[in-house]
Amino acid sequence: MDCLFCQIAAKEAKAKIIYEDAETMAFQNIRPLAPIHLLIIPKKHISSISQVLPEERDLIGQVILTAQKAAQLVGLEERGYKLAVNVGRGGGQEIFHLHFHLLGGWSNLKERDVPGMP
Repeated sequence: MDCLFCQIAAKEAKAKIIYEDAETMAFQNIRPLAPIHLLIIPKKHISSISQVLPEERDLIGQVILTAQKAAQLVGLEERGYKLAVNVGRGGGQEIFHLHFHLLGGWSNLKERDVPGMP
């Protein structure tokens, strides 16, 4: 298995897991771009959001619910956060396993402008 995120989902690679259920997982990014920077993934390998099939819409919905749960667990539910996804190399995607970036925890609004993130 060459995909790092598949290895994390299978517990073959280490990550600080914040939340997981049968289909999804949220864990800390090892190269954070914000005081709190989590990655939210489906455990099923999907290379990019551009590769999501219509029959996977429920799984993608579960990924969003996992992001909500993870934000709640790390105290961002009330403070607010960014949820972003990079699509393809031109969009900044570096690991080709669908993942959402959950970013937050800034002490002021000026800090929330993250280079490379909307």
